[in-house]
Amino acid sequence: MLVSTNLRTPIGELTLIADEDILVASGFYGIENLKNRIFDQDRNQKIKYSKSIPIISELVEAYFEGDLNSINAIKVRQSGAKFSQEVWKALRKIPSGKTLTYTELAARAGSKAAIRAAGTACGQNLIAPIVPCHRIIKSGGAIGNYAYGIKIKEWLLSHEGAL
Repeated sequence: MLVSTNLRTPIGELTLIADEDILVASGFYGIENLKNRIFDQDRNQKIKYSKSIPIISELVEAYFEGDLNSINAIKVRQSGAKFSQEVWKALRKIPSGKTLTYTELAARAGSKAAIRAAGTACGQNLIAPIVPCHRIIKSGGAIGNYAYGIKIKEWLLSHEGAL
């Protein structure tokens, strides 16, 4: 059985879905949006609502309260192609307060030519902002897109000291 909770953050309500101590989904558009996108093995499980998810909720709250590295301790799992998995691993290695371009991300994920695939993996990331795709910007320095909107991306980057 999966567990979900909603956390109030300065940029809106963040929904979390976990399988015990592993976060499988996180986002700002509510549980239905996440349920429709999670991995099949997780989608078929019942989801029980809870006031909080032990450890995970506390670490996410600490992030929004200023402990920017707290989210690094959260275990995550999401389904995707091998290259997407490498992109998500590379995202988690970007320090808070730093940004990378899509080109740099593709190279760190193992294929410097796969810039579009790196962008696609960012767009398919189901565990934002814990898997921090918001730290990816365009090569010219423009902020780029974000599934939850530019204002949320700008807030996250500003919160982390990257803007």
